[in-house]
Amino acid sequence: MSTFKTTEEAREYFKKDVYAYHAGMILDELGEDYAVCSLPIHEGLLNANGGVQGGAIFTLADLAFAALANNLHMPTVAQQVSVNFLNAPKGTRLIARAEIKKDGRASSVINVSVADDTGRDIAQYVGTGFKL
Repeated sequence: MSTFKTTEEAREYFKKDVYAYHAGMILDELGEDYAVCSLPIHEGLLNANGGVQGGAIFTLADLAFAALANNLHMPTVAQQVSVNFLNAPKGTRLIARAEIKKDGRASSVINVSVADDTGRDIAQYVGTGFKL
């Protein structure tokens, strides 16, 4: 059973994630076994070399993880995460899709794939959530 009755209810809740909200991250979709978040690429996300800051990519993946993990069980916190950066974005938007791999009694494992709007793979994130 989902924590949030609608995606809009989850959006309202995650507005309290001030860092992600002010960076422009959006919770686009939320289902029982997946979440999709996106982020328009803008000047405020760029590093000194003109690329998207790795922390912005990580935070988008982390928001998708948090949305799905807390939809499965509220509250859930990240216990361990890892990220592999694969390619630099070429598009104008980043999209993170979280999918549940394990939903256990005390923990969950969620994979998040980040791509840009051209379909280019940007990052792969794996998170273990601890259910409080």
